[in-house]
Amino acid sequence: MRVLIADDHDLLRDTLVMFLESQGDIETASVGTFEEACSRIEADAPYDLVLLDYNMPGMNGLDGLRKAIGLKGGQRVALISGEATRQIAEDALEAGAAGFVPKSLPAKSLVNAVKFMAMGEQYAPIDFMTAVEDVTANPMAEKLTNRELQVLKGLTEGKSNKEIARDLDVLEPTVKLHVKTLYRKIGAANRTQAAMLAREAGLY
Repeated sequence: MRVLIADDHDLLRDTLVMFLESQGDIETASVGTFEEACSRIEADAPYDLVLLDYNMPGMNGLDGLRKAIGLKGGQRVALISGEATRQIAEDALEAGAAGFVPKSLPAKSLVNAVKFMAMGEQYAPIDFMTAVEDVTANPMAEKLTNRELQVLKGLTEGKSNKEIARDLDVLEPTVKLHVKTLYRKIGAANRTQAAMLAREAGLY
């Protein structure tokens, strides 16, 4: 069984390699960027599974996932992340990912998940996918839809509409519409004011 691990955190990547190699029947390769992962997929003998970190350099979220899946006529690719939300996990599975693996997963469960996905199954931990997501009892948050909150978060991070659209895997005009709506709801005149109001409200 051959597994490629792509993650920009050296310690985590080395730990994953150690866990998987200790099984005796898993051969691993590891890289630190999305570009390196694509190069290895193209150059190496086929991998049974490619594990991609959702937030590593060059990844661009689900765009990177889709690209990796399409390489060399089709790859089994799974996302691994310490920060991704359940929505991102669901979107990844819908996009054709072999699975979604939280970095908080215990070592034994991680090994089992990798084997499961490498054998052709789709994996996502039940407790993660069914957990009740924290909803902040925040007056501003209660005015906005989940998608508007995601867009507002992007604004507070100084992202452009194009970047927010890419992160959320939606069209740019959709983001513009959400921006306009959330301005009205929170009483903001522009991006800077919206970000300032969100911070003052303790949202981000």
